Amino acid sequence: MSPIRTTPCTIVIKLGTSSIVHEETHQPLLSTLSSVVETVVHLRKQGHKIVLVSSGAIGVGLKRMNVARKPKSLAGKQALAAIGQGRLIALYDELFGHLEQPIAQVLLTRGDISDRTRYLNAVNTLNELLSMGVVPIVNENDTISVSEIKFGDNDTLSAITSSMIHADYLFLLTDVDGLYTANPRKDPNAKQIEVVTSISAIRSQVSTTTLGSSLGTGGMETKIIAAEIATGAGVTTVITSSKRPEIMFTIIEYHNSLLVSTPVAESSEEIAIPLIRPPHTVFMPSLTPMRDLKAWTSHTLFPAGSVVIDAGAHRVLSRRESGGRLLAAGVVGVMGAFASGQAVRIVIRASDGDPATETPSAQPSRPASPRRLPSIAIGTLSRSSSSGNLESPDIEAVSPSPQLGEDDVVEVGRGLAMYNYAQISKIRGLNSSHLAQVLGYADSEYVVENITIRVPPRPTEAK
Repeated sequence: MSPIRTTPCTIVIKLGTSSIVHEETHQPLLSTLSSVVETVVHLRKQGHKIVLVSSGAIGVGLKRMNVARKPKSLAGKQALAAIGQGRLIALYDELFGHLEQPIAQVLLTRGDISDRTRYLNAVNTLNELLSMGVVPIVNENDTISVSEIKFGDNDTLSAITSSMIHADYLFLLTDVDGLYTANPRKDPNAKQIEVVTSISAIRSQVSTTTLGSSLGTGGMETKIIAAEIATGAGVTTVITSSKRPEIMFTIIEYHNSLLVSTPVAESSEEIAIPLIRPPHTVFMPSLTPMRDLKAWTSHTLFPAGSVVIDAGAHRVLSRRESGGRLLAAGVVGVMGAFASGQAVRIVIRASDGDPATETPSAQPSRPASPRRLPSIAIGTLSRSSSSGNLESPDIEAVSPSPQLGEDDVVEVGRGLAMYNYAQISKIRGLNSSHLAQVLGYADSEYVVENITIRVPPRPTEAK
């Protein structure tokens, strides 16, 4: 059978710690690494651009220092990462060097790309490396990362990387060959899920809590989160086994064959024999991927506070024609102190209906911020406190809002604030035509822009 003609693609491959280092002896798994390297080089020869996101620095550091277990302290982990990262990249350089493939080391933290200029610089560097025929090897810079600026795991980092470079495929290589309804190591009745079109729907069908090694930071749940980020950016995401990395060739050919339209009768002799489906789980990309700025806002920025909206605004923002822009009329209150231009969470009051019970957030179970955001009560607008004149009968005083804590709200999206928290608190609930009168100026009629709604309203609320 002749291979399907493949269009050159941009591919991100994520390799986890359990695929790089033995869980007990901490010895590098040279056979797996060699197979991955050979596969990457062969993909390059087919014209594909490849980015490798590799974990394993701490695991390699454990072996170098003869430490039995990963330390619990942050300083201990950072020290081992510093020891192991150099040895890990040297190992990659040696393996790729035998095949005359140049590589580059790229270390990132969330803080590096939370600034828009630095983010674009990182994008430009990755694209330039790819155009030069280099394979960038990306890892989180664990030596300087703290909890507030960590990606959390390299599954998330690989998804953000694939979004940054507008990749066609993200391959999450792990120690199982796909997503299962239960842990296949323990449940003989576990069934592989071949295609995922709705991540929110699949969460209720699978078990994600039992997979993952003692050296890694992720598991199947983090891979689902990564798939949600990547597919939202239009990237086809695949979970498959790292034991047979060459299977990526077959997976790409298989999906390319599905895209080939049925030929007409006169060209029937060119019909290819259908390929046997290789074992893997594919997450289908969104048909309406997020724009770059929205993806950056949603997944790389750390929210500085929250804007509380009402159910009506939630319904409007969930529609594509809203443009992801929030008017002051839909704002109920604010939580936390944030400046104009910072990322904010978009939340609704739990009493308005908790959609999280049907569609979980795209974030992991850890809180979206390193500390509990302070609640801010919004008092009645004072005529004396504003630079504008509030004597107009068209502007009604805004009634006080109750104090809201984290337990009182549900995150439904994220966006970029156009005004700071104090200004939004003054104009909440008002018509946009009154912003200049209240604030003394109006740079924008919208209080938050580039909003991505992750949790849509319930069907009963959307009407």
